[in-house]
Amino acid sequence: MSTSIAQNIEALCQEQGIDRELVVEAIKEAVRAAAKKQFKGGEDIQVDWSPESGLELSASKVVVEDVADPSIELSIEEARELGGDEVEIGDALLLPMPMEELGRIAAQTAKQILFQKVRDAVRSNVYEQYIDRVGELVNGFVKRFERGNMIVDLGNLEAILPRSQQSRGEQWNQGERIRVVITNVSKESKGPQIEVSRTSPELLERLFEMEVPEIYDGTVVIKSCVREPGERAKIAVVSNERDVDPVGACVGMKGSRVQAIIRELRGEKIDIIEWSEEPSVFAANSLSPAKVNQVRITDIENRQMEVIVNEDQLSLAIGKRGQNVRLATKLVGWNIDIRSEEELKKEVAEQMGAMIASGAPVPLSAIQVVTPQQADALGEHGVNDIDGLANTSVDDLVEFLDVSLDEAEKILGAARSVIEIRERSLQPADEEGGESEAAPDAEGETVAASAEPEAEAAATGAESSEDPTAEGHDEAVEPDLASLAVADPDAAESEEEVVASAEGDARIAEATSTETSSALESSSDEKAATDESLKDEKQ
Repeated sequence: MSTSIAQNIEALCQEQGIDRELVVEAIKEAVRAAAKKQFKGGEDIQVDWSPESGLELSASKVVVEDVADPSIELSIEEARELGGDEVEIGDALLLPMPMEELGRIAAQTAKQILFQKVRDAVRSNVYEQYIDRVGELVNGFVKRFERGNMIVDLGNLEAILPRSQQSRGEQWNQGERIRVVITNVSKESKGPQIEVSRTSPELLERLFEMEVPEIYDGTVVIKSCVREPGERAKIAVVSNERDVDPVGACVGMKGSRVQAIIRELRGEKIDIIEWSEEPSVFAANSLSPAKVNQVRITDIENRQMEVIVNEDQLSLAIGKRGQNVRLATKLVGWNIDIRSEEELKKEVAEQMGAMIASGAPVPLSAIQVVTPQQADALGEHGVNDIDGLANTSVDDLVEFLDVSLDEAEKILGAARSVIEIRERSLQPADEEGGESEAAPDAEGETVAASAEPEAEAAATGAESSEDPTAEGHDEAVEPDLASLAVADPDAAESEEEVVASAEGDARIAEATSTETSSALESSSDEKAATDESLKDEKQ
């Protein structure tokens, strides 16, 4: 019997990978509990194991002079009869107990306790074995499905893949090979111990380590990684060697390396970003494939930044349902606000217009080409507004800001353009004032122009009245009558007053201009007729 038990212990140790001493202690504890349940006398039961004799059951009793509790004490006389004269008071004797008296119930109890002890030992062994492997990529097979959860066979034990850790775009069949990453190892007695995931960013990192040798040997380092499982992922990498391109190493020849990872993730799109210590540069790279024009850090303490893109790049930078900017925000660790170039220009123009209208000096921050650091540098040299900047020379600007000539000329051009806009906005007001002052003079000129033809007409009439019977006099009669009819001031004024009262104040000016032009035409016809009559008289 002892040989059979020893063989079973060895088989259990090899199968579960646990220590032999743990199994032996579990068996001894199970038999002790079963014996206590069988022998209800309160004895101090001891269980010993040896490969030769097997299990031995005994009761421990203390030798005393006067016995108070027979279950745990033994008189000196009885002790010397059983153990000899060398037994003294205070010694403990082990009295054998019959194993045959253990019945079916005791055996069932021992079995349950043994199973529980072995199970706890196995879980403790698994915990110690896998607690240091959290985040590691493991291979397994889909074993079965339980209420949406997937049970993955890892070889010597089972792991659970919860529904929350499964990608929506993936479908798996029973017996199919699967790669997962270990996310949690539990020591509790209920439920699976190992929890794995297909949605963790660590899965993407482990796949890149497996596919890219430069990442495995440490030449290229993965700084951060974010995912929206089944749709898109972004990973930031940096190279420890100047001659190694981190993005190119991850992509591989004709995209072979990254394509293998995309196939493993069932078509999930992956953006490989070059990491940078500068948050603005890193943010511009993280919004790939969109092209960024400018990045402004608005609040360093709250990690806020503003990204400026062209109008045609706005939707690409935001992404489908905000996916691209959401992933970029998680990757960089800053809150990113994306705005279009046109929107920013409109806002700056409105602010600048309000400043110009108020007459207040326009600050340097109103120009997009001037950064806050450059504005502070210019303020140290006494240049605090646009007017001061426009009056600064190119050489001084290069010295103040430590920029190139082209950049300095660009900044000066922007400042001078603002000054021109302000001057043009103020010019229409001056022109309106000049027009209002010139209006009375124009009216005076009109009256004078209308008076001159009347005077000429009167003079011509006097000349022509000298000889009414002369030749050519009849030809000038009709012009004279027309001239007199139009030049009659009382009739013209009465007609114009009637028209003005019927059509409104807007028609008065038109009637006045018509009167003036008619008078001029009649005077010219009258003068021509007079000249012709004088010629006839001379002949």
